[in-house]
Amino acid sequence: MKKVAVLGATGAVGREMIRILEEREFPLASLKPLASAASAGKTIRFRGEEIPVEEAKPEAFAGCDIVLGAAQNPVAMRFAPDIVKAGAVFVDNSSAFRLDPKVPLIVPEINPEDVKWHQGIISNPNCTTIITAVGVNAIHRISPIRNMVVSTYQAASGAGQGGLEELEGQIRALADDAPVSIKYFRYQLACNLIPEIGSPVYEEYTAEEMKLQNEGRKILHAPDMAVSCTCVRVPVMRSHSISATIRLERPLSVEEARAAVAAAPGCRLVDDLAQHRYPMPLDTSDQDLVFVGRIRRDLTDENGLCLFICGDQLRKGAATNTVQIAELL
Repeated sequence: MKKVAVLGATGAVGREMIRILEEREFPLASLKPLASAASAGKTIRFRGEEIPVEEAKPEAFAGCDIVLGAAQNPVAMRFAPDIVKAGAVFVDNSSAFRLDPKVPLIVPEINPEDVKWHQGIISNPNCTTIITAVGVNAIHRISPIRNMVVSTYQAASGAGQGGLEELEGQIRALADDAPVSIKYFRYQLACNLIPEIGSPVYEEYTAEEMKLQNEGRKILHAPDMAVSCTCVRVPVMRSHSISATIRLERPLSVEEARAAVAAAPGCRLVDDLAQHRYPMPLDTSDQDLVFVGRIRRDLTDENGLCLFICGDQLRKGAATNTVQIAELL
């Protein structure tokens, strides 16, 4: 039985982690919710009890076996040395350590064996990377992916609780013919699309757009895989969607691809255009499977396939994947 702490316990992802620990009956001896001084003293309900939130500080990690990180990069980087020094394993959802060659980057359905070489820190990948990687992994195992051209349709949940509340507020304001408030997004998101997530980092690609290539290479053990990605924020509450064209080392039929996805752990094949069945955010929200559909031949490359993928950003894209890594431990 493990003593588990959640760093950033009062945020959207932290609360989801705690909910999933209870839902999956994680074998823990105690739970310690940690957050900023401003949140200390609040309570979080877990297994029928109200557990007080403690302030995150170096001594708070003493006696912990696993710390689940649901905080931003500066907080993760600040406390990581203290967590490791306390003898705990830090399973971190921030991007602070994802590309560190000494830190495993894990999606349990894909590369669980990489957990074995951790040195006290394990990274949880970007939400869109997780959902996409789970969706294409079964195909990649049959015929390795050379490159991908991807467009993402990312829900307001990707910006945290504030993003969700802002979209809800904008929808209400538009319905009431009232002024629209903009705080978390660069522009009004309701009734709009924003083709910019993250800051430019490489040849006009943003940090969010480069994550799928850089993290995907590490997870899929495909160091030469190239990805061109466009990330778009859409007025959807929850669940990210991905349109992907994948180019393989050898041709794969649509039937082979469908069979592989249908048998893949963590996936559900939803692919019947004649019956209007395909992955959609509403259907994938508040559950952990990645839905894959619209599998068809790429008309520009005989080695290519096109597909559409949806998954819950807060659950499989963040909180559930982190808890699954803790289960591996």
